[in-house]
Amino acid sequence: MASEEKPTTSPQEGKTGDGKKPPSAPSVSAPQHTAEGQEKRFEGFLAEVVGVEHNRTGIYGEIKQAMCKILEGRDKGRVIRRNFSGRIKKGDMIRLPDTSREDKRIMAR
Repeated sequence: MASEEKPTTSPQEGKTGDGKKPPSAPSVSAPQHTAEGQEKRFEGFLAEVVGVEHNRTGIYGEIKQAMCKILEGRDKGRVIRRNFSGRIKKGDMIRLPDTSREDKRIMAR
């Protein structure tokens, strides 16, 4: 009878046993460089959070609303309301992909 070989795992291969390394999380703090050696820039428009409202929305209350002042682009100086998930506080600098849309105010029932 021929014996079947079982896959073995080594400490370098991870838990899968198929020889693949487990995926690693991308580093946020390290700047990304292109092939030419230039730093990659984020798309969108720079904005500053000037106020955070205490109302929450979403199925589990995970979405907050914040007032953002646009610092660059054609809407420079305009203050718009946007929804955010996660931690956000007054004074944070963020990048908005679009400045033309504004979210409605959350109305409590």
